[in-house]
Amino acid sequence: MNNELTWMIGGPQGSGVESAANIFSQVFSKMGYNIFGKREYYSNIKGEHSYFAVRISEREIHSSIKGTNILVAFDAETIFRHADDVLSGGVIIYDSDIEKSRATDVYTLENDFRKRLLKFFESKNKQDSVKDMLEIASENGVKTFPVSFRGILSDLSDQTNNSRLKGMVRMFNVLGVSFSLGMLKSPTHIMHNAIESIFSGKKAVAELNVKAATFAYNYAAAKFTDINFSFETKQVKPNTILIQGHYGTSLGKMVAGCRFQSYYPITPASDESEFLERNEILEINEDRPGSTLVVQTEDEISAIGMSIGSSLTGTRSSTCTSGPGFSLMAECLGWTAINEVPLVITLYQRSGPSTGLPTRHGQDDLLFAINAGHGEFPRIVYASGDAEESFYDTANCFNYADVFQIPVIHMMDKFIASSVTTCKKFDPDKIKINRGKLLEKIEEPNYHRFAHTDDGISPRSKLGLENGIFWNTGDESDTQGHISEDPVNRVQMMDKRLQRFDQILENIPKDEQIISHSTGEVCIVSWGSTKGPILDAIEMLKNEGVDIGFVQLKLLHPFPKKAVEPLLKNCKILIDIESNQMAQLGSLIRQNLLKEPDHYILKYTGRAMTCNEVYDSLKKIINKNAEKREILTYGA
Repeated sequence: MNNELTWMIGGPQGSGVESAANIFSQVFSKMGYNIFGKREYYSNIKGEHSYFAVRISEREIHSSIKGTNILVAFDAETIFRHADDVLSGGVIIYDSDIEKSRATDVYTLENDFRKRLLKFFESKNKQDSVKDMLEIASENGVKTFPVSFRGILSDLSDQTNNSRLKGMVRMFNVLGVSFSLGMLKSPTHIMHNAIESIFSGKKAVAELNVKAATFAYNYAAAKFTDINFSFETKQVKPNTILIQGHYGTSLGKMVAGCRFQSYYPITPASDESEFLERNEILEINEDRPGSTLVVQTEDEISAIGMSIGSSLTGTRSSTCTSGPGFSLMAECLGWTAINEVPLVITLYQRSGPSTGLPTRHGQDDLLFAINAGHGEFPRIVYASGDAEESFYDTANCFNYADVFQIPVIHMMDKFIASSVTTCKKFDPDKIKINRGKLLEKIEEPNYHRFAHTDDGISPRSKLGLENGIFWNTGDESDTQGHISEDPVNRVQMMDKRLQRFDQILENIPKDEQIISHSTGEVCIVSWGSTKGPILDAIEMLKNEGVDIGFVQLKLLHPFPKKAVEPLLKNCKILIDIESNQMAQLGSLIRQNLLKEPDHYILKYTGRAMTCNEVYDSLKKIINKNAEKREILTYGA
């Protein structure tokens, strides 16, 4: 019996796929298992294909893997896209009403995919129907369990004397997850609790779904037998939580004292702001009460402008966006820098350019974040590797912004935002707030906001502070803020601002600049959300007696050369792993270390890396049969 699996559910966008996956994740989290789930969806509101894969394991896991063990499908497209990915010994639970559906009849299949699918059927000497696809799966050692979802609703309707149930197809998602839990014989009380949690705001809906779930669970427990999976309830690890990826930055902002966030809706960044809107008030302890005012603006230019204005009052402020929105913020970014205004911009990357793949993953924006805005000015570009890191990193980003009086761009991405994972419970007591040279009182008049100091950072007044009068302008200015085109003043002010790069590298602790996860003559360098797949791949290789080094860069600009160089001193094979086409971190390594990575492992399909893909490529590199650029392509 296996005690690890990947479970996937698929259906049309808007059909409750995410709710079903959250129920499944909650059940196994409460049973004491580690969870890693990823959500994939199209950019339209309803209709196109959506799926959610949840990996569960006794071991600590950080990523998804190739292949599926249990597939739940209540539409034909899910079968066409994913049935061939179910591993031998796996299971497909599907709605028997879709068996006769043909690929040529599913209008949501993209033309390119449909052509590849028809060629696949031709190579197998099969027709292009769901039934034939399931036959192929059966030939690959997959068990198929048909069940009429409408029939189950009809039976339940008769049993409960509730005629409305017969047409409630929106309950297919709960039926699908309940069939799975019944087959796996998970504890019913945990399933009920999870359903009640998902529908906590609608008591009547929750009760109806619990009845449907129980009926489906019992049906599957009796009929879906002889499977290769068994999961016993284990003791839940203390201080472990199940979270969605964007909770890290959302909660991090609240705990760090962010009291204003403006945003314009954009995928995948909106999840964070919407969470803050739903949970505005936070009470950690008596010393740190507070609430975060969240304002939805008419566009991203207004969003960054409003957050700058808020910061000028001394309020910790931020804005949150994705690539196209950040493009619109570039001009105001320069205004922020020339006026030395602390600001945190949380940048949830997705695949570009232009609108690109608006709901898909990518690490495409690193060089843009470093170079956005005209002219020369200091900023910090900082990246988190997962949701747990992002909680503590968010607080650090606010401290960096305040201490160095600059914009800080916190790099996140769709992979992190849309993942569901178990991790250690966040500890607010580890969050320390440093407001830098923010003044609470100014005794004497003649205050100079941009006064020259030894470290290049001036004492900062806030709007309305007595004797703290200052001027702001987008033009170059003197120490009070008055416009000045004097050449001597220009040199002094430019040097004053750019001096902060040295301050940043000297004062940010080394363990906040980089993380050395492991050592080895073969060494990986990477950043951001590739961390999870890399760690899991390294563990797989370690089990085979192979040691791989891994250096994760968190501070990406200014580049932490002195911190990175010693760690790569004895490296014989350097491997850069990123989710972009140009290997953008690789270009920073060449620029700052005058060193060319020996290999690149890259993925830019819009889908996140799996640990298997990284493992396979690392094995090829170790065995000296890899390409210079290993391009990963797994994922539907």
